[in-house]
Amino acid sequence: MLDPSSSEESGEEVLAEEPREAPAAVGSQRCLPAQERDCRNEKRSGAGRPRPASPSPSVSSERDKHEEERLQKEKEERKTKLQIYVFVLRCIAYPFNAKQPTDMARRQQKLNRQQLQAVKERFQAFLSGETQIAADEAFCNAVRSYYEVFLKSDRVSRMVQSGGCSASDFREVFKKNIERRVRSLPEIDGLSKETVLSSWIAKYDAIYRGDEDLRRQAPRMPFCGVSELILSKEQLLEMFQQILGIKKFEHQLLYNGCQLDNVDEQAAQIRRELDGRLQLAEQIARERKYPRFISKEMEVMYVEELRASVNLLMANLESLPVSKAGGDFKLQKLKRSPINSSFLDMVDENEIMLSKSEVVLFFTLEIVIVEVQGLTSVAPNRIVYCTMEVEGGEKLQTDQAEASRPQWGTQGDFTTTYPLPVVKVKLFTESTGVLALEDKELGRVVLHPTTNSPKTAELHKMVVPKHSPDTDLKIKLAVRMDKPPNMKHSGYLFARGQRTWKRWKRRYFILVQVSQYTFAMCSYREKKAEPHELMQLDGYTVDYAEPHPGLQGGRAFFRAVREGDHVMFASDHEQDRALWVQAIYRATGQSYKPVPPSQNQNCRGTNCQPDTPANLLSVDRSQRQAVDELISAAPAPVDHASLFVVLQKCTLQHRMSDSFSCLGWFSPGQVFVLDEYCARYGVRGCHRHLSYLRDLMEYSEKNTLIDPTLLHYSYAFCASHIHGNRPDGMGTVTEEEKEQFEDIKSRLLSLLENQIVHFRYCFPFGRPEGALKATLSLLERVLMKDISTPVPPDQLRKVVQKCLEKAALVNYSQLTDYARIEGNAHAGPEKSMEDVIRLGELCIEVLQQNEEHHAEAFSWWPEAMAEHAETFWSLYTVDMDAALQVQPPDSWDGFAHFQLLNNFLRTDPYLCNGTFHKHLQNHFMPLVVRYIDLMESSIAQSVHRGFEQETWQSVKTITENLPSVPLPKVPGLPLILPQLPSFSAPSWMGPLCDHNLQGINLANIFNGSATSEDLFWKLEALQMFVLDLRWPEPEFARHLEQRLKLMASDMVEACVRRTKAAFDSKMQKAGKSTDFRVSLSVCTMFNVLMDAKKQSSRLCVLDSGQETDKQWQQYHSKIDVLIDESFKEMISSLVSKFAAVLDGLLSKLSRYDEGTFFSSILSFTAKAAAKYVDVPKPGMDLADAYITFVRENQDILRDKVTDEMYTEKVFEQWYTNSTKAMCIWLTDRLDQQLHVYQLKTLIKIVKKTYRDFRLQGVLEGTLNNKSYEAIYNRLTMEEATTSVTGGNSLQGISMRDSEEEEG
Repeated sequence: MLDPSSSEESGEEVLAEEPREAPAAVGSQRCLPAQERDCRNEKRSGAGRPRPASPSPSVSSERDKHEEERLQKEKEERKTKLQIYVFVLRCIAYPFNAKQPTDMARRQQKLNRQQLQAVKERFQAFLSGETQIAADEAFCNAVRSYYEVFLKSDRVSRMVQSGGCSASDFREVFKKNIERRVRSLPEIDGLSKETVLSSWIAKYDAIYRGDEDLRRQAPRMPFCGVSELILSKEQLLEMFQQILGIKKFEHQLLYNGCQLDNVDEQAAQIRRELDGRLQLAEQIARERKYPRFISKEMEVMYVEELRASVNLLMANLESLPVSKAGGDFKLQKLKRSPINSSFLDMVDENEIMLSKSEVVLFFTLEIVIVEVQGLTSVAPNRIVYCTMEVEGGEKLQTDQAEASRPQWGTQGDFTTTYPLPVVKVKLFTESTGVLALEDKELGRVVLHPTTNSPKTAELHKMVVPKHSPDTDLKIKLAVRMDKPPNMKHSGYLFARGQRTWKRWKRRYFILVQVSQYTFAMCSYREKKAEPHELMQLDGYTVDYAEPHPGLQGGRAFFRAVREGDHVMFASDHEQDRALWVQAIYRATGQSYKPVPPSQNQNCRGTNCQPDTPANLLSVDRSQRQAVDELISAAPAPVDHASLFVVLQKCTLQHRMSDSFSCLGWFSPGQVFVLDEYCARYGVRGCHRHLSYLRDLMEYSEKNTLIDPTLLHYSYAFCASHIHGNRPDGMGTVTEEEKEQFEDIKSRLLSLLENQIVHFRYCFPFGRPEGALKATLSLLERVLMKDISTPVPPDQLRKVVQKCLEKAALVNYSQLTDYARIEGNAHAGPEKSMEDVIRLGELCIEVLQQNEEHHAEAFSWWPEAMAEHAETFWSLYTVDMDAALQVQPPDSWDGFAHFQLLNNFLRTDPYLCNGTFHKHLQNHFMPLVVRYIDLMESSIAQSVHRGFEQETWQSVKTITENLPSVPLPKVPGLPLILPQLPSFSAPSWMGPLCDHNLQGINLANIFNGSATSEDLFWKLEALQMFVLDLRWPEPEFARHLEQRLKLMASDMVEACVRRTKAAFDSKMQKAGKSTDFRVSLSVCTMFNVLMDAKKQSSRLCVLDSGQETDKQWQQYHSKIDVLIDESFKEMISSLVSKFAAVLDGLLSKLSRYDEGTFFSSILSFTAKAAAKYVDVPKPGMDLADAYITFVRENQDILRDKVTDEMYTEKVFEQWYTNSTKAMCIWLTDRLDQQLHVYQLKTLIKIVKKTYRDFRLQGVLEGTLNNKSYEAIYNRLTMEEATTSVTGGNSLQGISMRDSEEEEG
């Protein structure tokens, strides 16, 4: 039991009802507790300044009156809370209806502002690279998005401020965000996405914890931190002291005054309470003082419900097992035993009596033999020992000891059913005689212990045999007889009654508790297990009595009376009588409390409590009187409904201010106490939930997060009760309950509609999880007229649509405030466009968040969410149109805006081609057409001027100077022509600024002319721009595509024709000697045609599935035919130029034909000069010049022309024409023998060209054609003829060794 003197507050704090009087030694008077601060303030404030002038009497009296009223109100509130605490104490001390729930969801620790700021700083440190956590770019991007969108959001700050946010909410939002990101990543072999998710979550936890040392032992959890656990009685008492503001000293006084450590007193208090409730029900039925019900027939039902509730409580109490006085018990309701259920009926049917066998008790005896004194009759070295036995039971023996030291300390344990057992202890010594059969008995002692006998060891004189010298033999022993739990009191009494104990005689009585409601007064005899006589105490009333003059024996009298019986008892001592009366008073459960005659004479008031514990007698009279008033208040007539409202309100206030994100849910311990209070004191379930709903809505209206599931449960309970469904078995409905329910229903409907309107701020980022969906479900329940008729779908949809329309305005207003965009007429076009694009990005972000976090809750009405989005965009339309109207004509900055919005709208099945989307298309459609018109004109002019001024310089020279040289731009024209948007650049623009990409020399790829590359770049960029627009309307998109393809076809055709014309002009100006080299411009022209062919397949062809028009196919094939024919003509022209060079060479060799005059002169001149000087080999210069011509032109074509296929075509035609020309030349001279110079020149040319063309990739079939075979045979024959006739005139040149020759 708590001791008041041990409290630190015992010297300072008292009950608020009665102020403590100052001791006589203290000269100053103390203020009342409620006025103490005011007194100190008055003293502090008045110490340093002069006293102000006194106010007028009327003002002073008015102020004093208000102050007095305030103090009186505080005093009444304090007294109410103390009275509530008394009832709560009894509920905690002896619960028999409720238990602490173990299946409630565990609540998480809430975050506060300081913790939120610390989390922000940790994530900012990670993004700044100040941590040691390794992470890839994808994870950093996810964290950055989480930091910018979630952590920095004002909605998160509001959620933290409302106390409904926990670390688990932060983690779940991040997890949901990264799941979407990881699912969109490509698959990686050997690395599953689940592994990536786990790794990212682990890194998130490391960032969230920061530098906290996990190995550091956590500090001791404060009391508010264990509220989620199953609490002990002491923890529950401490919690409700904080809830009700009870001081420690007040608790100690009330604890001792209520005797909470006495289980029998608490059980008796419950029985008295239930009896009082039954009497109250009978009084209500007799006086017909019913509450106002919605139906007159409910009055009779109300009384039956009161009786049924009391009977249920009696059954619950009866089902509890009888516990040992002062023992601890579990805070849970035990199952009702079928055996004990019969005792409930004894309350109503007195003719059912107990049998003697049902009150048999079981006792445990402990006998401890310490030593024997005065043993002189035996020698010191003789062995002695003791035996002990309980008559009717087994016999035990101690260890052996020498007679000189007969000490043992041996304990024997016995079990008996005799309330008055006989204990025998004997002392023996071992017999030394040979013929002795038994040991010799030296002495014995016979004891008659009871449960009230002394427990300590005492000396007892032993009875010795005759002629024994041990006349003063004593034994020291202790006999402890434990009291069984169902034995409440025992002792010797004189008794006489009308039905039992008809003779005035001293008997041994035991008060036996058979069950919670059944007690019996039993008298026992020695060595008897069953009582000799017994009396059930059902219906008896005990009271003190005056001494009866005709009865001899006994000094202190008391009596037990009932209809038809009167039993008089007497004890030998006044204290024994008080204990017996107190025990029987608890057992009978009577409402009248007996008062001893001496105190009854001295007590003047009706609130005198004789059984107040002794430790309360030390307090002064005023405190004791206040405690007595609180404790003695009868629970039955108290208005527990109003007290429970205060208790539940204070409990919820305490719960909402603790460290857990409870969302309005009570802790298990709080639920247990509230349940027990309602069941024990008859608080109606509907009243409980109505007050709970009222308190929860007050918090919710103050923007505190409350779980809508909790609101739904309480509302459903109240609605079910009001409509007669009896959720708690109560069929009566009061008018007050119905009025309160209708009021709460209207308030709740307004609250729910407001939460749906502000769903982004009441349920930010979908937290708490499922709360918005539960809110919509609760809205549907509130709209129901009764519990069985569902709400028409149209009605619910209209309510939701109306809320979402308002939500669109709220969200857009909040968004514009966040973006800080105001309608400024003086803002420039560029600033207006930047603002509207920024606002559009925020609008998209808002709708994406709605889809991600809130769309599931509105899945029942997807069209309502679509209308909400359309309303949202309609508000945005006003700002968008205003910004677009101030843009100058032919301004293309809005295309980025269109692309941003269109990319979002076209992916939404409900918004695609909706009202806003069509409005957006209608505005930008003329701009797109105008843009394409101007671009077409600009490209046509650039092509015309570019080819007129074209130098046919390869783009290689441009790329070698990048990035200092800018990319081709649209030539400046008098009109304001469009520039290509930067957001839709073609895919190859980026690599142009890099000379070496993945080992590929880009300068060798782009060898076209500046005009052609500029043309292709613009055409591709324009098509990419239109493609990036992704026009949603199919017909107009198809029109745009066809127009761009036709435009590209026309432009490519013009490019090809211009290039072909330039090539023809270049070939006409070229020479025919061996000094002719293919110019770079010619190669560039080839490359331009090659690029045109490649680009035409991409720029001039419709997407698959669209090119079905025969006219379009013919038009496209016309471009391909034009390019192929141009290629053929250009190759033929170039090969013809090569053939002309060979014809010139052959014409020079014709001078050496046999029989000509010129041949004779050349031969004679060479022979004459050879006698005097070293003459060079004839014909070698001509052959070497031609071979050099062939090789260098082959290298130029191979190096500068990018397409090997067309290069090989040139080589094949060149080789074929060359061999054919030489074959014709030799055929013309079949009847002539070749001059040695002709032979040597032709052999070298044929051998070298054959080898060179083979190295260039000309196929064997082409190399060894018929012309070459004819040439080879003729030259071989001529070589043989010359070798026979001319000796060594060929100087080693031969067709046979062509494979081994060098050069």
